[in-house]
Amino acid sequence: MINLNNPDHKNILIGLTIGISVTLTLQSFFSRLFPTKSSNEPNYKIANGLADLVGNTPLLEIPSLSRLTKRRILAKAEFLSPGGSPKDRVALNIIRHFEAIGALKPGGTIYEGTVGSTGISIALLSNSLGYHAKIFMPDDVSSEKADLLILMGAEVEKVRPASIVDQDQFVNMAKNMSASKEGSVFADQFENEANWRAHFEGTGPEIWEQTGGKVAAFVTGAGTGGTISGIAIALKQRNPAVKIVLADPQGSGLFNKIKHNTMYSHTEKEGSRRRHQIDSIIEGIGINRLTRNFEVGRKLIDDAIKVTDEEAIAMSRHLLKSDGIFIGSSSAVNVVAAVKTALRMPESSSVVTLLCDSGTRGLSKFWNDAWLRKQKYRISDDISFVLN
Repeated sequence: MINLNNPDHKNILIGLTIGISVTLTLQSFFSRLFPTKSSNEPNYKIANGLADLVGNTPLLEIPSLSRLTKRRILAKAEFLSPGGSPKDRVALNIIRHFEAIGALKPGGTIYEGTVGSTGISIALLSNSLGYHAKIFMPDDVSSEKADLLILMGAEVEKVRPASIVDQDQFVNMAKNMSASKEGSVFADQFENEANWRAHFEGTGPEIWEQTGGKVAAFVTGAGTGGTISGIAIALKQRNPAVKIVLADPQGSGLFNKIKHNTMYSHTEKEGSRRRHQIDSIIEGIGINRLTRNFEVGRKLIDDAIKVTDEEAIAMSRHLLKSDGIFIGSSSAVNVVAAVKTALRMPESSSVVTLLCDSGTRGLSKFWNDAWLRKQKYRISDDISFVLN
């Protein structure tokens, strides 16, 4: 017990008082000099340029389809990425790959052949990271895609649709043009493995985390094949029971390859067709050749579903009317196949797909009712024939 009449005790008490006072004074001084956030304050993260915004897109449930199917229909909203598609992930990973090996120099040009979305992603990221973009595309794609590329500062060259065996095909022209340009590169989205790795490292793990590992099936279409391969590898590594399903538009040969291990019918032989897409208004997915990116994950694909143009049209109109979701043609194909996949699975199963494009990319064709009627398409938001 401290005795104040004891000089030694009194001195100890005075010392303790002074020490506490000095400590509190210093604490107050440094808290003003180096303020810290309250635990109640939001932890803001500021992106360091456009590239920092690529990836980590939200996963949303589509209420009307979940009710109709009695399964959870979940969609990764890739159209909310800065460039409006999952090609942002691919373009950024390709650019980082070429930077890492020293092939792409500051101020260099990135050449690519694309029907639109990859070109838009390359154009935006090129502007952000100090490069130029030169894009070759078929002259029959939706006009707004070319218009967007030009507005973004890309140099655009439209070419006649041709088979991949033709050196005047848009991908081959991009490759040939880039060959002699020092410090510039051919992105090569169809064969460059930075494509599937972007989804293996990013999209797939995000889906797993956002679903808490409760994903029964993943469904998507394939153009380059990088998306389905990368996500399939990522999900199957975590749970081999996850079902991977290819959504394929009419006119594409991939459905036959998965279901029957034969790429073409005799009428679809490579080199005989002159258009990139045959008998379909769907853009961005569907192809009649095997790419390196598709081959990486092909053996992990469990099933394939063929989706007609009219099914995609009906689904897009249904989603806009019932859920306020405005999507493009390739997203509509994905959702149709996701619904068909879900109906083959136990009730309450979670099926994930991608909303990989906005309807704004298809205003001149896919969302142009007058144009569709001229092509003899039936326009409706009735999806009952999809559910049967």
